[in-house]
Amino acid sequence: MGEDLNTSCAEAREVFLIEEQGLAAVRKRLGAEFVRAVELILDCPTRVVVTGIGKSGLVGQKITATLNSTGTPSFFLHPVEAMHGDLGMVASTDVVVAISYSGETRELNSLLGSLKKRGTQIIGMTGGMQSTLARAANVVLDIGVPKEACSLGLAPTASTTVTLAMGDALAVVLLNRKQFQPADFRENHPGGSLGERLKVRVEEVMLTGDAVPSVLADAPALDAMAILNQKNVGAVLIVDGQFRLKGIITDGDVRRFLVEGKNLAGMTAVDIMVTDPVSIAGTMLAADALSIMQRYEITALPIVDEADGHVQGVLHLHDLLGKGEFRFLI
Repeated sequence: MGEDLNTSCAEAREVFLIEEQGLAAVRKRLGAEFVRAVELILDCPTRVVVTGIGKSGLVGQKITATLNSTGTPSFFLHPVEAMHGDLGMVASTDVVVAISYSGETRELNSLLGSLKKRGTQIIGMTGGMQSTLARAANVVLDIGVPKEACSLGLAPTASTTVTLAMGDALAVVLLNRKQFQPADFRENHPGGSLGERLKVRVEEVMLTGDAVPSVLADAPALDAMAILNQKNVGAVLIVDGQFRLKGIITDGDVRRFLVEGKNLAGMTAVDIMVTDPVSIAGTMLAADALSIMQRYEITALPIVDEADGHVQGVLHLHDLLGKGEFRFLI
């Protein structure tokens, strides 16, 4: 058992290493052609059509799904079905992303001539830079890898990994260029758990009561540090006797304070707090709160009553997205 375990893990690590090397090679070659592909899609007035067959087709379907969910309208077109009527779905203004590692896939290449006749722009994803696909494409994204992870050198492994990564890179860069926001993501995922969570009001997911890290403005600074450490929210709210928000101290503020060589002993919370912190009302949607947290690069957000400024709670990024369930979107 032990020997089998060691052998299996060693073989698995070799697969990871080969695929990492493939990713590194493609990352190093990334340049002007990638920028041209991004610009071509940004200028597209209609949709991105992704096409490929076999393993490339399966990866293409994932790329299509990612583009759609991040604000780039797309659909997947099977090359064979395209040649039997589905080509009618492609408009001359569409941009086609054609995927073939060799660049010599017969079913795909037979489609290229018809696409070019109608003036459709083609982005080729291929490892064959002198291939039929590369010659037909307006832009070529090089997904060539040093070797496949398959010990026989037959099954697409490292090549499909880098193809998927190239698709993700396109989607994320397009997302950033379009200034796609979490609220937009929510609209595209009305049935998803993250989409559902972002549709709720902040007051439904914020921390309240004893879970809110807070101290009075005249409390010793060291007491504020103790609360900061105890509540583990990344911030402590500074309030007055009526529980109105006066300021905030974050983990980052403390680090900067200590780097400056200042001594907290003898100081009060008001001496080190940041005044006029960003805050929102509990009636705001969680998606909008997430946008604010991203804009100001913060992970804890005070929730206050709009009428009198009383603290109602605090919103932490983990509670907004669901602890252990999601990662920061963008």
